[in-house]
Amino acid sequence: MGVIGQPVPRVDGPAKVAGKATYAAEFHPEGLAYAATVRATVPHGRVASFDTTGAEALPGVIAVLTHENAPRLPWQPVEQAPVDPGGGEQLKPLQSDRILFAGQPIALVVAESQEAARDAASRVRFTCIAEAGAGLIFDPARARPPSEGTQESYPAEWERGDTEGALAASAVQVEGDYLQPRLYHNAMEPHATIAAWDTDGGLTLWDKSQWVDNFRDQIARNFGLDENEVRVISPFVGGAFGAALRCWPHVTLAAMAAKVVERPVRLELTRRELYTSIGFRPQTLQNVRLGADGDGRLRGIVQTAWGLTSAYEDYGEEVLDPTGMLYDAESAKTVYRLVEVDTNTPTPMRGPGAVTGVFAMEMAIDELADAAGIDPLEFRLRNYAERDRKKDLPFSSKALRDCYATAARRFGWEKRNPERRSMRADGMLVGYGMASAVWPAMRSPASVRVRLFANGTAVVRTAASDMGPGTYTSMTQVAAEMLDLPMERVTFELGDSTLPMAPVHGGSMTMASVGSAVAAGCTRLCQEIGRLGDAKDGEHPVETLKRLRRDSFEVEGKAEPGKEAETHSSYAFGAVFAEVRVDPDLGTVRVSRLVGAYDGGVIVNPRTARSQAIGGMVQGIGMALMEAGEWDERLGRVMNANLAEYLVPVHADIEELDAVFVESEDRILNPLGVKGIAEIALCGVAPAIANAVWHATGLRIRELPLTPDRLLMAEEWAEGMPA
Repeated sequence: MGVIGQPVPRVDGPAKVAGKATYAAEFHPEGLAYAATVRATVPHGRVASFDTTGAEALPGVIAVLTHENAPRLPWQPVEQAPVDPGGGEQLKPLQSDRILFAGQPIALVVAESQEAARDAASRVRFTCIAEAGAGLIFDPARARPPSEGTQESYPAEWERGDTEGALAASAVQVEGDYLQPRLYHNAMEPHATIAAWDTDGGLTLWDKSQWVDNFRDQIARNFGLDENEVRVISPFVGGAFGAALRCWPHVTLAAMAAKVVERPVRLELTRRELYTSIGFRPQTLQNVRLGADGDGRLRGIVQTAWGLTSAYEDYGEEVLDPTGMLYDAESAKTVYRLVEVDTNTPTPMRGPGAVTGVFAMEMAIDELADAAGIDPLEFRLRNYAERDRKKDLPFSSKALRDCYATAARRFGWEKRNPERRSMRADGMLVGYGMASAVWPAMRSPASVRVRLFANGTAVVRTAASDMGPGTYTSMTQVAAEMLDLPMERVTFELGDSTLPMAPVHGGSMTMASVGSAVAAGCTRLCQEIGRLGDAKDGEHPVETLKRLRRDSFEVEGKAEPGKEAETHSSYAFGAVFAEVRVDPDLGTVRVSRLVGAYDGGVIVNPRTARSQAIGGMVQGIGMALMEAGEWDERLGRVMNANLAEYLVPVHADIEELDAVFVESEDRILNPLGVKGIAEIALCGVAPAIANAVWHATGLRIRELPLTPDRLLMAEEWAEGMPA
């Protein structure tokens, strides 16, 4: 049996648990100095003055950089990366006195130790003058359409059919507003960069990155270098969820400081700085209007989204992508608007856009099913889309029906009493809820280098990343199977911009992209070796090398998408079922069970895939019940920018999690038949929990998170309403 599909342990696991895996902040080039930032205190304005004498007088301080003495960088134009906002201009640190948001870096201290650098940074005195800007309140009344560049991916408006006419003719209608707050990544590993210049003017960066090639390209342009003069190294990433896709300002600051002091410099962001330095999931308000016939057939869908963006960049998301394709509605319409706020720019966060859009849509679908008197699962099945009506294309694969059936059976959905507040256990209100999940299955060009040795070992190299999903392991599995070698004889190397090109490690596309390149490269290697010396039938390439007295043989391999995106629509799908228990007196909610069934194509490693799935479930519990960035509308600051007050789930919050993968493959999308797991695992969890809370309590809370105070206030409001 081949190793693809086997639940093998992580090949990088021993190094991680033994502390031998080196992360960005743990490299230590000779002469390393340390940096700390000084941050702006007003949300919009300028820096009027600095007094750095107190900081410079401290022992161990090497330099203090501000816009007054920092070198002016070329900032050459760079081709926009897919992870960059569609419009505006990125922040250029220490290049002017302008302040765009509170928490913006306005000075940098370099010292002999991290403690000295942070102490000195706290002693830099400065005066900020506040000026009028875009504003600090997320007000949809100030919304505008996305810029032209953003609309290429996230159109301001789209419509199929006559939605207003269809809604007017619908026997059953619902409408609701749904609010998701700012959400922050809070990965285990803080962001850090170590920058070191060599005597020839080349720059090496050790960085927490999901895309070393993108960081290389951006920094090369910022400093006016050729791409081959910059090397980015990132062998291990301690979680990111999208926060390490862009090349953030602290990377440029580290390189700038290293250039000035002529020593390697390490700049590690504090936990508080992570809330203003690397983006976040934007606050988004949505209005959903649905209409159906008396038999529960959807006639019209209108979904409008207002997303937060910064005032200096235009950030958009795929909030409305599922609207026109998830259900077989007669007509559908989407409207997308952005609200500028004087804050740092949002960025992708696990399932960007789709998680947000599905949260509102799946709650609204549940409300419509209730209004029509139809079981929520049955309602979804009646409106099952056999074809993507938004793109007017067939699906390259779709096993969502199997997801519904499998998850419902494992969950015991048939035991659900449809009457609200009808189920109890141990004095608690019990609720059952469900939701669909969807995420676009994508693929990008990728390249690898494969070398086979006559001793029966192989090395596969590419500039990919592994932020935790198991890239090292799954790619080793693919290579081992294609080369017909034991896994322990294959080494997979990644995280270095000098290696063959790989796409962004995000969007659940790594296996479809890099995995296909690994398979192609290994296949080519075997073919090329076979041509070397008239290989005999059935002779292993290693035996051929031995027979020809060749120590090794190396080839380049690549894979790229064809025209499948023009002929088919590709998505991963899932179904999530939730059981909650709500204290009727305190309003506290516990998720007692989650069952998720996923159509992720071929599952290369069920063990790491399940890890991704249950991780997404845990993150969904946080999204539904705990997480929210509390924004101060007077000062433009996140008030709970720490892990003491920004609540995330801990072990005590998690009970039974059941993740299963239905049989599926997508050979149209890519040769391996994979579709991806990471994003789909979070999608649908929050609405399933919210729908379960409604079933338990009879209260529709359309604002996340579902905290006890919101439930108690809703209960009080409901009791005060006339019968």
